[in-house]
Amino acid sequence: MVELESPELTPVFHALGDATRRRMLRELAGGERTVGQLAQPFAISLAAASKHIKVLENAGLIRREVRGRTHLCRLDPGPLASAHEWLSFYERFWTGRLDVLERLLREEDARKSQNPNRGDVQ
Repeated sequence: MVELESPELTPVFHALGDATRRRMLRELAGGERTVGQLAQPFAISLAAASKHIKVLENAGLIRREVRGRTHLCRLDPGPLASAHEWLSFYERFWTGRLDVLERLLREEDARKSQNPNRGDVQ
């Protein structure tokens, strides 16, 4: 189980907090890409793309391999699984709260249908 106060999640959520990095991760889910390929969809320089990639690397979300002059990046989904597990705690919390709300609203609707004039203000 992932510890809810897990310090290694901080860089993961920091990395995921940027739309450019999230899109890069989505691209890497389809297979390895070069830095140039990751930078291509954005109006950013290779240096800027490298900074984003470094943040993703520091979070453990990607691995970079140097082959000659080419830097290949690939997704490492392990930290995403940890983040998902952490978020699942809150998903269960909100699902439970919404289930209670749904039950209360159904009970209220049932009471109103049994006594149609009681809930009306004239």
